[in-house]
Amino acid sequence: MIDFSLITAVLLGIIVLLILILKFRIQAFAALLISSIIVGVFSGMQPYSIISTMQEGMGNTLGFVAVVVGLGAMFGAILEHSGGAEALANYLLRKFGEKNASWALVIAGFFVAIPVFFDVAFIILVPLIYSLQRKTKKSLLLYGIPLLAGLAITHSFIPPTPGPVAVADILRADLGWVILFGFLVGIPTAIVTGPLFGKYIAKKIHINAPELLDEDTQKSSYPAVGLIVTIIGIPILLIVCNTLLNSPLLENYNISQNLKEWLKMIGHPFTALILANLIAWYLLGIRRQTAKETLLNITTKSMAPAGIIILLTGAGGVFKQMLVNTGTGEMLAKYFANQGVSLFLFAFIAASLVRILQGSATVAMITAAGLTAPLLGSGVSEIDKALIVIAIASGASILSHVNDSGFWLVSKYLGLSEKQTFRSWTVMTTILAFIGFASVSVFSLIF
Repeated sequence: MIDFSLITAVLLGIIVLLILILKFRIQAFAALLISSIIVGVFSGMQPYSIISTMQEGMGNTLGFVAVVVGLGAMFGAILEHSGGAEALANYLLRKFGEKNASWALVIAGFFVAIPVFFDVAFIILVPLIYSLQRKTKKSLLLYGIPLLAGLAITHSFIPPTPGPVAVADILRADLGWVILFGFLVGIPTAIVTGPLFGKYIAKKIHINAPELLDEDTQKSSYPAVGLIVTIIGIPILLIVCNTLLNSPLLENYNISQNLKEWLKMIGHPFTALILANLIAWYLLGIRRQTAKETLLNITTKSMAPAGIIILLTGAGGVFKQMLVNTGTGEMLAKYFANQGVSLFLFAFIAASLVRILQGSATVAMITAAGLTAPLLGSGVSEIDKALIVIAIASGASILSHVNDSGFWLVSKYLGLSEKQTFRSWTVMTTILAFIGFASVSVFSLIF
């Protein structure tokens, strides 16, 4: 039975959220908190219970997310400063050759965006695609779209990037499964949206790289590529091993319980990222004669963007908790179960709508996670939770347009008009969303 007063409260909260962000330009953190209060008031909660619920939601969420996002930001900052991202991209370009440069770039974007934020990684690597365009005289989009596809997919699908980490925490999904399915869904999505779409759109729109005013400055020496891959791979490998070893998949094997317990600690995202930071700090910093003060400044500066994401995620946790404590989540879960609506489809549509209306993929992911979390019953498996995370990430990637900062970043650096950006970047993000969701649907039937 649907309680329309609760539905009205939730819809009113979402409408207020969008008006505050779009019309009044209020920071999304404050807007999410205000919207949560409105949901509580109009659903009939006791006044002080609203405050208790906000505190509960914020505390439950930040206990995990703050640590992971903070450690991830520091790790990425050290990798960025060392030149590791350029080293990996240059290596792949040499190995793949000029003819297959688009494949090299999608792979480079895919792996570089694991530790480095999307916009930072793009700005670091954009000189490579300029250089390629000047050599080949082909459209800049032949190289730019694959790079952007790799960066966007990893940024949305694969922890420890903040978006999937936040959604996984709100849904109580295991990060190891999210990483595994993020890779599995990301590979076909990257192939189609990267080299294949890049080749198609490059024939339709010819763009030249900006004129070279000065000779590009290069770092005197880059870290070894094998070292970079190893350092990036350490936390991912530890987290995935922990998930697999402690999952039902291996419960019939005679594995020492003591080993499982130790790996549960070492393979926890906290410990895995602490180890990765220490290794990066020494091998990419101290061993390369970077001053300790410089490393301190680099990692301290990385906390600023991380802080925004942490607070946004906490506000999303408040919104989720409000839906749980008002009983709206349980009521919607029963309704959708009776109507036969897939949780995957609900999650994808919720994220898509918020993304299209207000632009920010992070806000869309967190809002959709808050709406979806109360619908998850005890019968939802860990694999299904991970796939729901990817479904939300897919929806939150759709139709990047003028209200998304990424739209203008791409337009500026690739020298595209608004119309050309719509035809290339906006179409790419939409293809990414639908292929990501289609892949999730297929995996949900297999597993």
